[in-house]
Amino acid sequence: MAEERSKLTMFFFSHQIIILCFFLFSQTSIASSNTSSVGVNWGTMASHQLPPENVVKMLQDNGFTKLKLFEADQNILDALIGSDIEVMIGIPNRFLKEMAQDTAVAASWVEENVTAYSYHGGVNIKYIAVGNEPFLQTYNGTYVEFTLPALINIQRALEEADLKSVEVTVPFNADIYFSPEANPVPSAGDFRPELRDATIEIINFLYSHDSPFTVNIYPFLSLYGNAYFPLDFAFFDGTNKPLRDGNLVYTNVFDANLDTLICALERYSFLGMKIIVGEVGWPTDGDKNANVKSAKRFNQGMVKHAMSGNGTPARKGVIMDVYLFSLINEDAKSIAPGTFERHWGIFEFDGRPKYELDLSGKGNDKPLVPVEDVKYLPKTWCVLDPNAYNLDDLPDNIDYACSLSDCTALGYGSSCNHLTAIGNASYAFNMYYQMHDQKTWDCDFLVLGLVIDEDPSDELCEFPVMIDTGNSPRLQPGSLRVLTRVAATVLVMLVLPIL
Repeated sequence: MAEERSKLTMFFFSHQIIILCFFLFSQTSIASSNTSSVGVNWGTMASHQLPPENVVKMLQDNGFTKLKLFEADQNILDALIGSDIEVMIGIPNRFLKEMAQDTAVAASWVEENVTAYSYHGGVNIKYIAVGNEPFLQTYNGTYVEFTLPALINIQRALEEADLKSVEVTVPFNADIYFSPEANPVPSAGDFRPELRDATIEIINFLYSHDSPFTVNIYPFLSLYGNAYFPLDFAFFDGTNKPLRDGNLVYTNVFDANLDTLICALERYSFLGMKIIVGEVGWPTDGDKNANVKSAKRFNQGMVKHAMSGNGTPARKGVIMDVYLFSLINEDAKSIAPGTFERHWGIFEFDGRPKYELDLSGKGNDKPLVPVEDVKYLPKTWCVLDPNAYNLDDLPDNIDYACSLSDCTALGYGSSCNHLTAIGNASYAFNMYYQMHDQKTWDCDFLVLGLVIDEDPSDELCEFPVMIDTGNSPRLQPGSLRVLTRVAATVLVMLVLPIL
């Protein structure tokens, strides 16, 4: 994923009391298509990428018909040609300023990434997402002044290119709206005061062009950020007591969150505003509440809820347009928001499904199809040498290995948190070794590392072998010595005639 996002959404619940909205929002709808389905986000912030054509085949095999990309990756777009998968292409925040200030830049981007693929049998591009959570509080207003001008210039470029079927949107984090502490209910929903005017300007532009409002909602973060948050309220099949206000009953935080947005839109007369849930999901590692069981429970509940047509308590009878986050684990993402950030994938880094998921919304335990023909590096692992006697440098070497790889599975509540100190060191060494393509010298660690061919994984903690992307020299100690001798012999043969 090109944009790093910290989704630190602290949401709507003051203390332990939630009084819910009694307004009716019958005019507000969720964007949907005639062939309803749940989409998925494909982020690419991974050290080792799967071949795009293999991933596209996996998407088709599993019945995904909607895809959201965080930027225009040419290899992925090429792989999507002829697939008929509906695509939303993102424009990273780092491009907003230039696009806002120069219409030619916006026009060039559209020409290269939209027009070039918009032909019969090309790529089915439906949306352009201008920026990614550009008003996020942690950005401190960096992108506020550029988002609307960039949006306008992209819309103009689409019109000039006669791409009438392509719509613009801006994915916002749910922290763009809130309910005040004095009245923490969806009916009091409003946009953040310091950004209200800028937000409404963007919404008005989208509304006038019949384009959707896109919002990213993360119930997991409500739980992650609040020790008193009721666990079951994060899911769609919770058993906690329903929360009532008049005739409205809320059984999950997702519906309360979405209805708060709807209330904020209604407050400023944006009736019937189309809404896309651009990101929603649950991680499988990196936190005590991030695990496969909970991720399956949430995502299956989300799919079933979105496809049911029940809508939310304040807005009945709607099939939601939802994009699950995310498709594949990304081991190069920032962990500033939390170590779970690298574990949102429905599939592992190598395209293996983590759990069953019925994308039809019926809730059956339906196996997902993995990515096929994945090539791996040799089955070797780097571990702490059991015969190492001087361990004075071990802590520094562990820190070094983790700082340049991915040790998030070792954190509290994570899948490898149960390992011994020796196990922790071996895991750190192996992640560095694998993510650097198993180069022999990357398992040295001041002679503390040892390459082995017996898998050190246990039933809870996997020591992975990385995908082969063609960058590994595959030089194990024996072959390295052979090549060294060959090189020395050649050098001698070249030098002797000169002497």
